[in-house]
Amino acid sequence: MKSDAPRPEARAPRGFADRRARDLTSERALIARVSEVYERWGFEPLETPAFEYADALGKFLPDADRPNAGVFALQDDADAGEPGEWMALRYDHTAPLARFAAQNWETLPKPFRRYAFGPVWRNEKPGPGRLREFMQCDADTVGSDRPEADAEIVAMACEGLAAAGLPQGQAVVRVSDRRLFDGLFDEGGVADPAQRLTALRAVDKFDRLGWAGVRDLLGAGRLDESGDFTKGAGLDAAQIGRIEGFLTADQAGGWRARIDRLATAGGLGAAGEAALASLDRIGAAVTVLGAPDQAVVFDPTVVRGLEYYTAAVFEAELLLETRDDRGRPVRFGSIGGGGRYDDLVARFTGERLPATGFSFGVSRLAAALRAAGRAPVEPRGPIVVIVFDEAGMPHGLACAAELRRAGLAAEVYLGRAGLKAQMKYADRRAAPAVVILGGDEIEQGRATIKDLDAGRARAGDVADNAAWKAERPGQVSVTRSDLVATLRPIVEEASRNPSPAG
Repeated sequence: MKSDAPRPEARAPRGFADRRARDLTSERALIARVSEVYERWGFEPLETPAFEYADALGKFLPDADRPNAGVFALQDDADAGEPGEWMALRYDHTAPLARFAAQNWETLPKPFRRYAFGPVWRNEKPGPGRLREFMQCDADTVGSDRPEADAEIVAMACEGLAAAGLPQGQAVVRVSDRRLFDGLFDEGGVADPAQRLTALRAVDKFDRLGWAGVRDLLGAGRLDESGDFTKGAGLDAAQIGRIEGFLTADQAGGWRARIDRLATAGGLGAAGEAALASLDRIGAAVTVLGAPDQAVVFDPTVVRGLEYYTAAVFEAELLLETRDDRGRPVRFGSIGGGGRYDDLVARFTGERLPATGFSFGVSRLAAALRAAGRAPVEPRGPIVVIVFDEAGMPHGLACAAELRRAGLAAEVYLGRAGLKAQMKYADRRAAPAVVILGGDEIEQGRATIKDLDAGRARAGDVADNAAWKAERPGQVSVTRSDLVATLRPIVEEASRNPSPAG
């Protein structure tokens, strides 16, 4: 009976994406490589629930009446007539870590070093390159206030990026300390917290707008090219001048030379002097830990996590030229970052507990690696076994089973189509080879193998279709006993080459 019920439109929820083998394989390979680095540095894996109680997520829950602002939340079932508590999908891996550390601190090794990866969810307006669900990978140390703990995170991040596919010279981690600006503001008489925050937001745009744009945002405000006006921090000329001197200071020389120049220039107050002393120790430790020259630099213009980080901050930047799928230049900029956040666990315990960490978006880093030509090799499909009729199906199933027992991925074509359609299917599956079992092959105990990569490679060299059919490049007939030995090198070679379907 035909139903009159309306049919739903097949569509993915806005801000969420379907991902096929290319993306999943690249991301899994990236996570595996980086996880190996983190474990070698002594960081243990930790997995926390997808949901946390909403009050544990802090700033993303503005008030009890709007629990879905910033996060996706639901109300737990009520107990004994009382309203249920609100739970929300995690928006990062740091807030769950803070909750876990506060809840289990007495039993944890101290400092506690862990890494985590998995999806996070943000209830924000989606747009190009901005999804509501994405993968993150974090590494954090909780319980150490030593600058060497920051240095270890930075040096380990460098090694992780290299393992992911960005060796020396292809990425840089820029390091600074938020207390430098605290000192500038203290000495300049900028006391209002809201004014400081607005000023920091202006400084955060330095790499994009340059000093002229930042100067406007530190003052009355800025009118951009579209005609939109952004209200500024309202600092006076003297206060703006202090920040200008800091941001535009000579950046020549190495880590120590930059610190010495800022120390000599003065005007950073007690907070800034403490930051410089900490940065000096971070620089020395990063060198001892083996981070490559120029892979880590001191950059006092770095500002991150304006309401989050309390001291050292790090930002990893891609240096390679990157292009999109159409070959157009695209700027990725930041591919990860982190810093010291000494106040997060205190939300639960009332006592300050030092912590530092680094995070990167797995999908973003995988996309950056692909755009820079440094992505893992695209996944290849299985060998496809082709049969032509029902009588051949048991032989095809047995052949595929034999290949799988030998460790080769294989499947039998289970549709109902002729040779041409089956070959097209194998091509779309990015199969390295097909095995053809026609009536003659089965009767003779043989199989026809088509090396699809070899066939594609020769396609441009054969003058006409008749010559192509006569030569049959990449095709060979073998006995069933030689099937695995013939296919194995074909599969191994294909695994080193990009997927033709990618």
